[in-house]
Amino acid sequence: MHRNCVFSAGILPTNNPVKFRGDSGKFDGNFIDISVDLVGGFYDSGNNIKFTFPTAYTVTLLSWSVIEYHKKYEIVDELESVKEVIRWGCDFLLKTIVLPNITNGAGILYSQVGSGPRNNSNGENDLICWQRPEDMDYPRPVSICRNSGVDLSSEIAAALAAASMVFKQDEKYSIQLLENAVKLFNFTKQIKNMETYTADESCGGDARAYYNSTGYLDELVWGGTWLFFATGNTTYLEYVTDNFELAIAEENSRNKGVFYWDNKIVATSMLLTRLRYFNDPGYPSESILQKCESMTKMIMCSYLPELQSFDRTPGGLILLRPDTLGPLQFAATAAFLSKLYKDYLVVQRTSNWACGDDVFPMDVLEDFSLSQVEYILGKNPMKMSYLVGFGDHFPNEVHHRGASIPWDNKHYSCEQGKTWLSSKNPNPNVLDGAMVAGPNKGDEFIDNRASPEYTEPTISSNAGLVAALVALLEPASSKLASDDIGGGIDDRGIFENIHLIPPSNTTLEDP
Repeated sequence: MHRNCVFSAGILPTNNPVKFRGDSGKFDGNFIDISVDLVGGFYDSGNNIKFTFPTAYTVTLLSWSVIEYHKKYEIVDELESVKEVIRWGCDFLLKTIVLPNITNGAGILYSQVGSGPRNNSNGENDLICWQRPEDMDYPRPVSICRNSGVDLSSEIAAALAAASMVFKQDEKYSIQLLENAVKLFNFTKQIKNMETYTADESCGGDARAYYNSTGYLDELVWGGTWLFFATGNTTYLEYVTDNFELAIAEENSRNKGVFYWDNKIVATSMLLTRLRYFNDPGYPSESILQKCESMTKMIMCSYLPELQSFDRTPGGLILLRPDTLGPLQFAATAAFLSKLYKDYLVVQRTSNWACGDDVFPMDVLEDFSLSQVEYILGKNPMKMSYLVGFGDHFPNEVHHRGASIPWDNKHYSCEQGKTWLSSKNPNPNVLDGAMVAGPNKGDEFIDNRASPEYTEPTISSNAGLVAALVALLEPASSKLASDDIGGGIDDRGIFENIHLIPPSNTTLEDP
């Protein structure tokens, strides 16, 4: 997990193992009349822009995987590493929120640092310029949401709430995360301009071409769900169950059945199904939780190749959005959800599983999950591992500025960087542990640095693969407690705050 330093911005830790990365973006947040500390966080992908929306989603997803599978992370000695990544993201997210107070009536979110041609068409910028982040010396604009961006603020609240559960043993930090999550979510629901962050020009206009949000209700119920688990306050659950069907109605038809940075409906349904299975609160939530259980089961059934609900490549990769390039990010999260759902059923000692009139052994869920991860790792017609550094054959021309330019103590200008962009030589720095976008729907892959639709990695897609890999990890039985029938899942940990009174030194307002 420490290899995520390849995406890290700011002042890197002294024990940074990625030798071709150094401190960068040390003045982020200072632009014209803005002076705020926005140092840190993650560069989104192969470019040098920092987008808050996918950063928050990445933190939420990684936190979820730790809450469920912290035993497995610990067994392979990666628990502290993944927590370091989550903390790095949380520390930055805390900087991006300025909530209103007595002297400041406007709530502010910083949604982006850096820009593309749209905001700086006559000069160098983070997309035109092929330059290591350590060498950046051009202006880096900051995008600001003023009392807007309910989807962005809800996703940040979800991230901070989920992470507060990850850091429960660090009580001071956990309380800080949770207090900010609660205040932010309460502020979110008071925003009068209820629209997506990319609908507001100053908030997300520059992000529209890269991380356009198609709805905000899915983030609202997602954020409310995580706040319920983190606080035990049932008014959050009431809010979620009151609004879940509205969120379903708003869901973009192209997103149905897909869990990624733009759609949290599937994942929220999974979490509420988990609640019904293991800690059913009963009335008045029962009808919505039953609906979530049915929806989750239907989606899990749709992933199975036997039922042919979604197209697949000839090599077996599920095409959840066949009209969109970069299919691996969607397959990875589907693999995570499928294995997670199977583990829920195992804990319940379910033996068989029905999809309509068809009855399957539960192993079909894990078989699907494993097939997608194995495809990513090299079991595909190209014999290509799409995880850089894994196997004998993986992408050499990854679309990543830092990896493609030599780390030789020389400063390379934007103009000089073009040489490395157009070079046909392998990257001088191997981007170990990064999953690229992947093949097209015909299983064909073009290993070309100038083709980001094939070779660009992102923090959000890699978070999905990390979650799938830890879910599929099968530790030796001797490493687990003798009564652990779930194979490493923590079936009760997520509920430890339910029905409990919050700590006396926190102030949790009603949602």
